[in-house]
Amino acid sequence: MGARWPEFDLDQQLWTIPATRMKAGKVHRVPLSEPAMRVLCSLERLNDFVFPGSEEGKPLSNMAMGMLLRRMGVDQFTVHGFRSSFRNWCGDEAHKFPREIAEQALAHTVGNEVERAYRRGDALEMRRELMSEWARFLTGHKV
Repeated sequence: MGARWPEFDLDQQLWTIPATRMKAGKVHRVPLSEPAMRVLCSLERLNDFVFPGSEEGKPLSNMAMGMLLRRMGVDQFTVHGFRSSFRNWCGDEAHKFPREIAEQALAHTVGNEVERAYRRGDALEMRRELMSEWARFLTGHKV
């Protein structure tokens, strides 16, 4: 919800979330699918926040999505459930992607301390392919 325009490199189709906004305290790079790019490119830049709130200089509230779901009458869904749905799809449908790639897409810490010491990359291109497949699944057509 606190995404800021300077975090986005639209030419590279990449969102880089600073460590200060991540639970694990590490920078997280998010490859953007074509549908995500279309959404971003359609937004008016009102201020530094991609999703500005009604209060000047503040982002959209973290309660906004939950309120939207309630107004839509789909109370059986939760905002966190979207992340869970992605992870379930990865396990059930996206078999060509290793488990670690799905976990990395969710910015989860993967492996033990020794594995993490040796695995320093973030598999960005493989995650880019994963996110494109997720977008195809969600939209029901080729992206």
